[in-house]
Amino acid sequence: MWTAYLDYYRTTLPPEVYRTAFERLLSDDRQEFQGLIAEIDGRAVGLAHFLFHRLLWSIEDTCYLMDLFTDPAVRGQGVARALIDAVNGAAKQAGISVVYWTTEENNYKSRMLYDKVATRTPFIVYEKTD
Repeated sequence: MWTAYLDYYRTTLPPEVYRTAFERLLSDDRQEFQGLIAEIDGRAVGLAHFLFHRLLWSIEDTCYLMDLFTDPAVRGQGVARALIDAVNGAAKQAGISVVYWTTEENNYKSRMLYDKVATRTPFIVYEKTD
């Protein structure tokens, strides 16, 4: 499922990144990444990876929804919404009231859902790599 997600973004990762990612996902540390799998009839059809982290502007932690992916064959059937709701539920259970995520500006289909379930913020993401 994660490989299909990476294919969607036209990227590949070295084996050490896969190994490290899954070690983090399987950790019992609440500050590490957590993952959810959506299933239909016992078949994996979606995934979500999220991270609880601290903020300096609040006493309460926040939740970053890092990855959200659904199998193209089941898109439009509520899988992504269910995963967002499940991440939000996990955050609420941990005492966290805010879940946030980023997406590509041209990801119009996903943004139609996001506009229904969350509030778009005015922030723009910058990334420095060197």
